[in-house]
Amino acid sequence: MFSFGRLPDTVIQYAYTVPDLGSAIDTYVTRFGAGPWFVRGPFTPPDARYRGEPVSMTVSLARCFAGDSMIELIQQHDDTPTVFNERPYGFHHWAVGVRDMDAAIARYSAFGYPVAFCDVVPSGARIVYLDATADLPGMIELIEMNPQQEAMYASFRTAALHWDGTTPIREG
Repeated sequence: MFSFGRLPDTVIQYAYTVPDLGSAIDTYVTRFGAGPWFVRGPFTPPDARYRGEPVSMTVSLARCFAGDSMIELIQQHDDTPTVFNERPYGFHHWAVGVRDMDAAIARYSAFGYPVAFCDVVPSGARIVYLDATADLPGMIELIEMNPQQEAMYASFRTAALHWDGTTPIREG
C-alpha cells in the first residue's frame, strides 16, 4: 500500500480540466469543504510529448485529498494542442499509481489505449496518459510512484485530514 492509503495499480486521483483554477478551487472549498489545495504553476512541462511529438504549453495544477482519493484540477493557459484541450472542460482522467511503469503501459496498451502524453515531473517520476476515450469517458494517467512522489501525496493527504479550513491554497 502507498503511504497515502491507496493500493498500487488502483485509481488514486480523479482529474478535471477547468477554465479558471482559482474559481474552481473556490467552488470545491465553499460547496464541499475540500482542501487544502496544493497549487503548482503556471509552468511549462520540460519534457512533455503530445502524441509522440515535443510540446510546449503552460498549465497550472491544483491537488487536494477528499477522503481517500485525490482530486486534481488542471488549467491550460494557452491554446496549444494537448491532451488537456482535446475535450470540453470537465472530467478528464483517472490517475493510477504504479510502481512498474513499463508493465503498466504494456497492460493498458493491450486494451488498445495508445500513449497520448508523457512527461517527467519534478520528483523525477514519469507520467503517461493513455487515450482510453474509445471505451471510457476519459483518459488514464499512470503516475510512477517513486519515494519523492509518494511522500508528496502523503503530505497532501495528511494536510487534508487535519485541515481546519484556513489557508485553502498552498504551494505544491
